[in-house]
Amino acid sequence: MKTRSIESRDSLPSYRSSLRPAMRRIFPAPFFSLLLAQGPQWEHPRRWTVEYVLYVSVLMALDGSHALKDRFAHARQAVVAMFPRGKRPGRTYQGYVKAAGHVRRHYLRTLQGQLRDHQRRVAEAWWERDGWVAFAVDGTRIELPRTAANERAFGCAGRDKTGPQLQLTSLYHMGLGLPWAWRIGAGTESEQVHLRQMVKWLPRGVLLVADAGFTSFDLLRSLRDRHVEVLVRMGSNRTLLTALEDVRVRIKGEIVWLWPTKKQSKYPPLKLRLLRLAQANHTPMCLVTSVLDEQALTDRQIGQFYRRRWGQEVFHRSFKQTLAQHQMRSGSAARAKSELDWALLGYLALGLWSVEALIAAGHDPLEWSPAEALRVVRGAMRSGGRLGRRGTLVRILRRAVKDHYVRTGSKSARNWPRKKSDHPPGVPKLREATARERHCAQRTYERIIMT
Repeated sequence: MKTRSIESRDSLPSYRSSLRPAMRRIFPAPFFSLLLAQGPQWEHPRRWTVEYVLYVSVLMALDGSHALKDRFAHARQAVVAMFPRGKRPGRTYQGYVKAAGHVRRHYLRTLQGQLRDHQRRVAEAWWERDGWVAFAVDGTRIELPRTAANERAFGCAGRDKTGPQLQLTSLYHMGLGLPWAWRIGAGTESEQVHLRQMVKWLPRGVLLVADAGFTSFDLLRSLRDRHVEVLVRMGSNRTLLTALEDVRVRIKGEIVWLWPTKKQSKYPPLKLRLLRLAQANHTPMCLVTSVLDEQALTDRQIGQFYRRRWGQEVFHRSFKQTLAQHQMRSGSAARAKSELDWALLGYLALGLWSVEALIAAGHDPLEWSPAEALRVVRGAMRSGGRLGRRGTLVRILRRAVKDHYVRTGSKSARNWPRKKSDHPPGVPKLREATARERHCAQRTYERIIMT
């Protein structure tokens, strides 16, 4: 009996009711023409277009196979089904890698900018929460195969007997629950350096929420100069000054200054508002903010925004565990960073589909479940786009929400051998400013006024 090729045009079902229109909502056809007009000449016109590379890369990030070649085969088959009457992408994984590398070098920033613009369009009333456009920032490490090329390029940044790693630092939009921008570097690179490189992608006047790893004087000063308000946790490794100026202690907040001794001859002090939040372990959590007006940012809002910062931790867990991106699979250094970039684009596309569907149904976008949404998209990929009586992809994604169960047991896992036991940040040191420091601050203010 004669068998029909899996790529026969008559045997391929249509994706018009599912993935193709979902892709086109994020990346409309005119966008690719504009993209090519802004970049260098495209070197793969016959088999690999920019659109094909993007679609295959996103679907590879969402596929559940372990090997990259298996992910490529499944994603390519899905793209062939999405364009049954068009030219088909190349068959070889090596050809795709070459085309994807070219896209990453010349067009990735534009693709990320398009995703940020789409987030802004679909956010609607959820762009702000409690009167603020709020972002969180944090970093995590991604494991790499222990090849000689990866070790030479990235080194080993973890504990003893660990392999090469990538440092991923991301900005997370707290209204939608989606990554806004990211930077990727070697595991030894600093989160604070990555943040200073990403500040240009933050709108003016936003509130940036961070943990105790982002408290350096230079970083906070640069954020202030960029008109970015901060809410950051202070640990015991920082010393804050009191009574630097003639300011009375407020009822709901205390005015403090961050002014390291080495910076006092060059820069003025940073004026901050200190709050202490009670915790179950009786050790207060100390937060400082550059928003001094208690009416603009109340204590209640501060507590809510810092609790919402946990959403970024959930994003890291979902990306690394649910999407199985805790370790890249590429043995070459350049391909490993490219693989992580495309994986983040895939996660963001999945989130945008889900968030857009929830907002259209009148639901809170923070209710979207990466695990449930991933099951829906993988089902559409396996079924050839035939979603049957369940409805369109958008209609099904409206039901991909978190479970609202009440936890009855302990959330902490049993003592795993490699489980981290890091101590939480302590309480910052407070000391009264000396007479010399008050005099130096006054001279600094006068010099600024004169200039």
